[in-house]
Amino acid sequence: MKPGIHPNYRTVVFHDTSADTYFTVGSTIVTARIIERDGQTYPYVTLDISSASHPYYTGKQKEFSKEGSTARFQQRYASFLTKKAS
Repeated sequence: MKPGIHPNYRTVVFHDTSADTYFTVGSTIVTARIIERDGQTYPYVTLDISSASHPYYTGKQKEFSKEGSTARFQQRYASFLTKKAS
């Protein structure tokens, strides 16, 4: 590898403020903030949303019935779909 062209890869603590959850992950993100965890000092980054608070990952996402919307579409536009071209 060429020296001086690659970012500094190190362990970083990400804090999801909405769920108050901390993730320790390897990253190249640049930050001036630091935090002490488990007796060591790490770079610190705050997040608004992560897998701990996102509705898709927590199972709180509303899922709409796909069958119902397809049936409504067919009912609305059935007359247009069944007409044959003259």
